[in-house]
Amino acid sequence: MITLINIELYKIFKRSRTYIAFAAVFVIVVALQIGVHFEGQSTLDFLFQNIKESFMFQGDLVNGYLITFIILSSLWIHIPILVSMVTGDMISGEANGGTFRLLLTRPISRTKLVIAKFLAGWFYSILLVAFMALISLLPSLLIFGKGDLIVMKTTINFFSADDLLWRFIAAFGYGMLTMTTVASLSFMLSSFSDNSIGPIIGTISIIIAITIISSVGESLLRPVLPYMFTTYLTSWLLFFEFELNFTKIIQAISVELIYTLIFLTITLIYFRRKDILS
Repeated sequence: MITLINIELYKIFKRSRTYIAFAAVFVIVVALQIGVHFEGQSTLDFLFQNIKESFMFQGDLVNGYLITFIILSSLWIHIPILVSMVTGDMISGEANGGTFRLLLTRPISRTKLVIAKFLAGWFYSILLVAFMALISLLPSLLIFGKGDLIVMKTTINFFSADDLLWRFIAAFGYGMLTMTTVASLSFMLSSFSDNSIGPIIGTISIIIAITIISSVGESLLRPVLPYMFTTYLTSWLLFFEFELNFTKIIQAISVELIYTLIFLTITLIYFRRKDILS
């Protein structure tokens, strides 16, 4: 199994699209850091001019934690696309290239092959999120320093600099879980297709469609919203509440894990019965 996983990892990192994803994350993060550096202070002064008269903040409001929070809020829109670019090609790419027949003439079970491919795709997804965390948090703290953070949701939460690092680590950790679910979805769609475009577009279309429908018809879909995995894609924000709601956090983690297992199980069942014609 380890040999199979290594082979699949070699296939992933041999493709140029893998490095396009890392390059895209790097460019977006750097662009946001530069933008906040030049425009962030004036924008914050305008937004928080009344609040700053009533509260005392430690350090500059434009700090590494604020920049990392903005990057987190922005990049979860783009990361699913970058994840599906690779995981959506892992099975359909083999079918399109006509290499499955050659692969399956080897003494390898289809189950082991699917699991090896999924684990390799999962490792790529985790690595991409870890890369985003590394280049957003560490350089931002080194360049802009530490400071307090204001999070505006239904309420306004103030966090001191000493209470933020573990929250960002937890948020990025949860992000790895949600991207695992996205990877498993695109991986499942990849098993249904013989070309790479369909699973990639299909993954993004499903996420966008469910999100829009949930927003527009929230009153009608409220009973089923707690059971949709897209509902919890932004639940990393739960780690930026003054008092953590562990019930919601556990529910979010459970739903993402369940959907990951469902998508992987469907992939295994379908691929074991699929006629390989290429």
